[in-house]
Amino acid sequence: MTDAALDGLIDGHNDLPWAARTLAAYSVEGLDSATPAPFQTDLPRMRQGGVLGQFWSVYAEDEPGVDAVQYTLEQIDYVHRLVRRYPDRLALARTAADVERAGAEGRIASLLGAEGGHSIGGSLATLRMLARLGVRYMTLTHNNNTPWADSATDEPEHGGLSEFGEAVVREMNALGMLVDLSHVSEATMGAALRVTDSPVIFSHSSCRAVTQHPRNVPDAVLERLADNGGVVMVSFVPVFVSRDWADWWEAGREGEPPAVGIEHVVAHFEHAREVAGIDHVGIGSDYDGFPAFPEGLGDVTGFPRLRAALSAAGWSDADLRKVWSDNVLRVLRATDERFLAQSRV
Repeated sequence: MTDAALDGLIDGHNDLPWAARTLAAYSVEGLDSATPAPFQTDLPRMRQGGVLGQFWSVYAEDEPGVDAVQYTLEQIDYVHRLVRRYPDRLALARTAADVERAGAEGRIASLLGAEGGHSIGGSLATLRMLARLGVRYMTLTHNNNTPWADSATDEPEHGGLSEFGEAVVREMNALGMLVDLSHVSEATMGAALRVTDSPVIFSHSSCRAVTQHPRNVPDAVLERLADNGGVVMVSFVPVFVSRDWADWWEAGREGEPPAVGIEHVVAHFEHAREVAGIDHVGIGSDYDGFPAFPEGLGDVTGFPRLRAALSAAGWSDADLRKVWSDNVLRVLRATDERFLAQSRV
């Protein structure tokens, strides 16, 4: 790849497929227009933001009456159609080599991540089929518990993972799927780290010591990432990066929200580097998954401004290269062989 491509960003989490479901009936049209699409993400702005690779979230609501397996398949279909619609801009990617190849061709690598273990409907066979369709990670829960794992934002039921939940983690390891611990309880994080034989990720979580929020990662878990080899991909969502903003949101959102800017996000990157280590930090924006973002980070064009802010805070080019792409590429390479083996069956 060129140096410019190597400096590109791999973002751990973007909810464009869900936004397209709710705002555009899954249409893939208009995302290359000079007029910004009604999202926080489109192809010209991704290029402006320096995106090399994007994990697209394939998400289903974890609510009663929702056929989560069907919704997830529809989301996967959307990403496949998106890539086919813009073959000169996007390339479907399953491995680190695919990401690098796409960058060398001037295309944005499109990877898949399923947001919530409810997407498998309690079936390891469904999990295996998601892997066959190219899903590289699965978040073990969303906002509610699954029948086998506790969420960070629900009442504990399983003490972390049930016996079946441990079987899900082992099967994901065997498939080369990354275990994503965003959204899960601290007990679930600990159980998954005990069971897994592969690096984990937090696809879109920030640091609990900086902003007290159950969706953020406590220091005791960040400290374990070095031994595991995993990566915490810091999110920009205001409720995760500013306690004042979270209090305003949770109190009913009356009046003007507190100011939240790039400096709040930088504080989470600084803490993650200090506790987990520079080899275990990445970026998971959560664009199109929340209605508001910090000043300067309102859409996917904000990534260069974040890089400039981190550089101004003393981060070296080598450190930024790790956070922007190298760390998550390392985690992919550690699991690529297993993922490719299952896809050939």
